[in-house]
Amino acid sequence: MERSDGEDSHLRSLTPIPRAPRVPRAPKRSEHSRKPQSQQDLSTGPYPARAFAKWRGSGMLLRSMNASPAPSAAADPALLETIARRVGTPFWLIEAGELRRRIADVRRLTASEGLQARYAMKANPASRILHEIRAAGLWIDAVSAYECQRARRAGFAGGHRPPEILYTADVFRGDWQEPVLEEGILPNLGSPGMVRDLDEAGYRGPVALRVNVGFGHGHVNACDTGGPSSKHGIWWEDIASAAQAVQAAGCRVTMLHAHVGSGPQQQELRANLERLAGVFSTLAPHFPHLDAVSLGGGLPYNYRRHEPLEIDALHAILAAARSTLSQAAGRPIRVEIEPGRYYVVSSTTLVARVHDVKSTRSNEKGSGATFAMVDAGFTDLVRPAMYGSHHRISIPARTGSPEEPLCVAGPLCESGDVFTRGADEMLEPRLLPRPHRGDLLCLHDAGAYGYAMSSHYNSLGRAPQVWLEEDGSLSLISRRETLDDLLRAECAEPLAL
Repeated sequence: MERSDGEDSHLRSLTPIPRAPRVPRAPKRSEHSRKPQSQQDLSTGPYPARAFAKWRGSGMLLRSMNASPAPSAAADPALLETIARRVGTPFWLIEAGELRRRIADVRRLTASEGLQARYAMKANPASRILHEIRAAGLWIDAVSAYECQRARRAGFAGGHRPPEILYTADVFRGDWQEPVLEEGILPNLGSPGMVRDLDEAGYRGPVALRVNVGFGHGHVNACDTGGPSSKHGIWWEDIASAAQAVQAAGCRVTMLHAHVGSGPQQQELRANLERLAGVFSTLAPHFPHLDAVSLGGGLPYNYRRHEPLEIDALHAILAAARSTLSQAAGRPIRVEIEPGRYYVVSSTTLVARVHDVKSTRSNEKGSGATFAMVDAGFTDLVRPAMYGSHHRISIPARTGSPEEPLCVAGPLCESGDVFTRGADEMLEPRLLPRPHRGDLLCLHDAGAYGYAMSSHYNSLGRAPQVWLEEDGSLSLISRRETLDDLLRAECAEPLAL
């Protein structure tokens, strides 16, 4: 099954399906005036103006916080079809208004003096998103040298006065020296041996230490980042020896950091934050250069029930933590958090095309199922295959039609390429309207670790990202990858030994 190139409005008239996806151009202009495809304005071209008119100036495109889902652009089949005709399917739709509301939530959460939020940019490192984060006065948590450099290109400052970019790692890869040694970005050390790396490179600046505090919680075990089974951080009983190694290397610890899991329930998050504040208030007096403590990320987002985040209660916990830590250290301590998912999760929808609906029959091996076959797969959104994660699914053109149990599966040559499966790897059919061939199907709440974790498996290029502004204008912020993109890194260069 090949992906649609977007030149036909529906698959009902699409036989055979084109082999090479490409983006149709707007009405011909001078090559000198044409925008780069990765930033192409999609609001021009042969569209009916009514397709966008009702979104312009509304200011109310999406739900606020985790409240029950409200109408969004992803609920408008005419708008989605118009975009699909232009960029093909699958594609990612990012709604700027919802992203900004999420950013505003986190700013409220850290509104008091001495509180600072970062964006864990691994959730989606797109430059357009980074610009929004920077404009809001938020900082960055990066986990690789290239993430550091992407943040720098988006305008975040290097250096550590203040440390707008934190470089968090458990292992330094070969390209780590540029951001740390040349850009002065604060390294956050998750393994004791990293102190030796710094020493051997001649680094004598400030460092952060990531502490494995011995407890944690994640929405699945793979997202639990604290405790004996976690690879992350320096075990709490080894922090004293790590601090001695830092001092012997001529460096100083200016930040202590912990992140104990992604996606706990709100009650668990509150308990974790209070417990972390207690742990760090015990450690703080032993670090004379300490000026900041990070309590990590993990702001919860319930993919099933859309519970509102208790901002006021969490703000009170953070403010109390700052007071406790400052008192323990005998000087003002900045308290940080570093959510990633919360900012971007609800702003983004993965939109795919239904190519077929087919069924299996029950036999001695198991029960039959009905599959809606779409042109997006785990190369696009891997979370259901990796974690058994739940994503809300809708078929906008069939809203209100009778529902039946359906599984949604992709085009990959993998039995696990199914979006409706649980953590036990068993199918979990959803009650959905039965789609027709050519309908668009939406996988919602896909903004966190969706595009960022997409891959080239089966030699498929990554899907484009489309930015929907609050005034209804559209821009292409990353284009669909082509075969040339997939082959660009291949070479036949001799290696001199």
